[in-house]
Amino acid sequence: MERHIRTKKSPKKLLLIIIGFIILLIAGFFGVRAYQASQLKQLEQATVKSFVTSLQKGKYREAARNLSAGSLKQSNVSQKQVAEKYQAIFPWIGASDIKVTDLKVTKKDGKNHFSYQLSLTTGLGRLKPQKYSGTLSNDGRKINWAPNLIFPGMVSKDKVTYSVTSATRGEILDRNGQGLAINGTVHQLGIVPGNLGTGAERTAKIAAIAKSLALTVKSVKSALAQTWVQDDFFVPLKTTVDAPTTVPDGLVVKAVTGRTYPLKEAAAQLIGYVSKVTADDLKKNTALTSDSIIGRSGLEMALDKRLRGKDGGSLIIVDNKGAEKKVLQKVAKKDGADVKLTIDSQAQKIAYASLKNYPGASVVMAPKTGDLLVAASSPSFDPNKMTNGITQADYDAYNNDKNQPFISRFATGYAPGSTFKTVTAAIGLDVGTLNSDKALTINGLEWQKNSSWGSYHVTRLTDISSVNLKTALVHSDNIYMAQQTLKMGEKTFRAGLNKFIFGKKLNLPMTMSRAQISNKSSFNSEILLADTGYGQGELLLNLIQQITTYSVFPNNGTLVYPKLLAAQNLKTKKDVVKAGSAEQITSDMQSVVSDVGGTAHSLAALNIPLAAKTGTAEIKQKQNEQGQDNSFLYAFDAAKRNYSLIEFLENKPKNTSATNLSQDLLRYLQQTYQ
Repeated sequence: MERHIRTKKSPKKLLLIIIGFIILLIAGFFGVRAYQASQLKQLEQATVKSFVTSLQKGKYREAARNLSAGSLKQSNVSQKQVAEKYQAIFPWIGASDIKVTDLKVTKKDGKNHFSYQLSLTTGLGRLKPQKYSGTLSNDGRKINWAPNLIFPGMVSKDKVTYSVTSATRGEILDRNGQGLAINGTVHQLGIVPGNLGTGAERTAKIAAIAKSLALTVKSVKSALAQTWVQDDFFVPLKTTVDAPTTVPDGLVVKAVTGRTYPLKEAAAQLIGYVSKVTADDLKKNTALTSDSIIGRSGLEMALDKRLRGKDGGSLIIVDNKGAEKKVLQKVAKKDGADVKLTIDSQAQKIAYASLKNYPGASVVMAPKTGDLLVAASSPSFDPNKMTNGITQADYDAYNNDKNQPFISRFATGYAPGSTFKTVTAAIGLDVGTLNSDKALTINGLEWQKNSSWGSYHVTRLTDISSVNLKTALVHSDNIYMAQQTLKMGEKTFRAGLNKFIFGKKLNLPMTMSRAQISNKSSFNSEILLADTGYGQGELLLNLIQQITTYSVFPNNGTLVYPKLLAAQNLKTKKDVVKAGSAEQITSDMQSVVSDVGGTAHSLAALNIPLAAKTGTAEIKQKQNEQGQDNSFLYAFDAAKRNYSLIEFLENKPKNTSATNLSQDLLRYLQQTYQ
């Protein structure tokens, strides 16, 4: 018979088991509580984030949906009224780039508290971070709203006052103080909605106003539907420099100060235009405000910081009696500075008109001082329209124009053609490979060094068998210049060219690529070397770079750098070519005008002592095919040497040339700068 013996657990072990069980119960209880607390905190943070995110996006109705009914009742406002408060204040002060940091949710005294730092940009600039705080409903799903969630420190009857004192933009003036970009009178055209009437009368007036302003009825109605519009408010629709000739019933015309461009198309690419900032502008430049006007192109853009100045104003919390409670933002106004240029307005207008709307450009420089007197490009656009509101039809006309009116042709690189023969000749004279008196025998209109050139030939227009330097310049002989360049050799030729401005940045407030000799550091081709010698190949210089390069001739071998700002100091580079070489070229350039067979002989009728060189650069893919001919003229007064000119026609029309179009401008320069 088996015996079963039952043992008893000791009291000590039993106690340990009971204690362990109790610990598990307690841990479970507090674990659940901790989990619940964590979930509640996440919910509370999500509630606050939803509220501030809606404010960041300008969705004020969505923001108001996060507010507790009890707090709204206590503040005696509805969700809609709170949304309207934000809508009335934040867009009005130009609130943008709203950022929230340091968001915290805590439990204190049995209540759910939150706090965060909010920073934003107003029309006056970046507002220093404001510290917000408040409480949440017990379930964490709603915010207990109070006026201090608009701006800290506000109570129920407080208001916000906001004022902006706009800085006066500096003006751009010519050398004689004449305005190129000024703060003139413009005409703001708009509507006071209460004057439109109702029903059919309102519809008819809107249609008539839209037609007179070349706007759509839809765009006028959209302007009237903006949230801030009230019956007695003026709603601007369009701004023009010229007052309208007819004013339909209901249209209001206000004369206000605005940016205007007296030379209109004549200086558009040089001066540029301005417009109001965009949201992207504000993100890129924190110094801008929502009311800023900034330069969009030309000198308005390049000199924007100097011209713009800084708006002033204030953002203040006041009580129900208008007494100041808290200054949120106060900025002193600083007006922009005027900028005086070296440009001659009258010469600029004549230069532009002389181009007759053909694609081309004119640049005039005072060779002794480097002053740029003219920088005109054609065709062009009216910067007044671009600044004050251009219609879609007008913009499309500019944008679709095959001749590209927005291009600054005076700052665009081109092969200079035969005007560049002057430089090649000067280098040859300097190094002694070219003897100006020694004639080369050249037969026919085509030439190649040998059969290794294949089908390629250098061509010329005049069949003269005995050609010296003067003859070559007078008749613009490509073959003579190609042979002289090959005789010089690439190393010597490049060394001479490198004394000029190739690869160098000019100190001018405009965008331009640097002048280049060739695409690579070596020609690796005798054909390319020869072509470069008479101004083709891969040479690229814009008109300002050309006139700077050629300044060695009126300055006896010294290169004078160009300047556009009147206050800029004179900068020169001496002995770029020898004085004797420069004088020899100048003398031969005078013969280009005086000699009956000279390519610029038509200028002799002006009775001005001119030195000149014409040029035609052929742009084509293959030899013996029809391509584009770009026409150039370089000229300066050989007597006093007070002005020099580069005239350019892109793809010149038949029966005209840069030389033909330059005569009115040369007359003016001779009368004015002697």
